Amino acid sequence: MTKFILLMLVCSGIPGNDCKPIPTPITEFNTYHECIYFGYDYSSILLKEMTPATVDEYKCILSLIVKKIKLFNSYYPAPS
Repeated sequence: MTKFILLMLVCSGIPGNDCKPIPTPITEFNTYHECIYFGYDYSSILLKEMTPATVDEYKCILSLIVKKIKLFNSYYPAPS
């Protein structure tokens, strides 16, 4: 079975600032499109929760990473 995992980071467009991981309410999806659609929708919500002054001052960037993973049936050991 294949799943897609969403990883999100908040970054600053100002040099010298590190990106920080953002916890998301849903992290595992059945399809790529469900994952990426959720990531962009959630990014919009998070940006709108920030004050305009914060977004402008830190030049906030929300970055999405989608990873495809293969899950193995728990009844059978994973191949070596």
